[in-house]
Amino acid sequence: MHPDPTATLRGLQPLLRRADVTVGNLESTLSTRGLPQQDPVGDSFAADPGVLRGLAAAGFDALSLANNHTGDFGERALRDTLAEFDDSEISPFGAGLDLAQATAPAIVERGGVSIGFLGFNAIGETPPAGPGRPGALSVNMPPRTGPLDRDDLAHLLRAIRRLDGRVDAVVVLPHWGDQYTHVPEPIQRTVGRRLVEAGADLVVGGHPHWVQGVERYRGVTIAHSLGNAVFDMDFSEQTMEGIVLTASVSADGVDDIELAPYRMDASFTPRLVKGASARAILADVRSGR
Repeated sequence: MHPDPTATLRGLQPLLRRADVTVGNLESTLSTRGLPQQDPVGDSFAADPGVLRGLAAAGFDALSLANNHTGDFGERALRDTLAEFDDSEISPFGAGLDLAQATAPAIVERGGVSIGFLGFNAIGETPPAGPGRPGALSVNMPPRTGPLDRDDLAHLLRAIRRLDGRVDAVVVLPHWGDQYTHVPEPIQRTVGRRLVEAGADLVVGGHPHWVQGVERYRGVTIAHSLGNAVFDMDFSEQTMEGIVLTASVSADGVDDIELAPYRMDASFTPRLVKGASARAILADVRSGR
């Protein structure tokens, strides 16, 4: 829609760049060197690597690759995507050339405060990373990848505990849940609380394409879905809107959060909204609690 890949996020750029650290979910590969893996073929997502320049210009410091579209053109394209970050200012996390790399956090320090990011994919489609096998850090769980895999979850919880001993705040980005609903699956609440018990200071989910509820557990915020940010889904109002979550972080962890609603325009460019539009989006968040 925009010849200049830096243009799409300019509407949110002042808010995104105001933060000391900005993180998001990159729901795409950056290479098409392989066969489309999703059925139908149009559901395989690829972006020009130049979008990393636009994301960096918008203020992003780290991006989760733990989602069901990072593997959309196969292993070679996944390796290409990981390599694109070698020359980028942005740190990837949640996928890697093997399980160890996919589990490795992105750690960012600002003003003497360190924040560690972990991401995992519970939706499938992108191959799970394994010993010597590229893919995403994965946790099999309902509603898409079967019953909760206790070994997958145990691996993730160990990673959170290790990271908790290294940084001031641990932020986990799950890719989970069911699409097109404001109400989280019960398993999201169960797993989200296990993440908090292991040491997560903030949990921010994605995948449902609609905003979902925000809950507090042991004083920790679990935001089940922030909705879509840039996504060509103009078939409903809910898929064209989302929220930016801003957290205040100190050496003691996450102190507070704020929610800023936005809506995409006809070119799928997100723009902050106020008044009745903002209240309607936030009401959908409240309805999913």
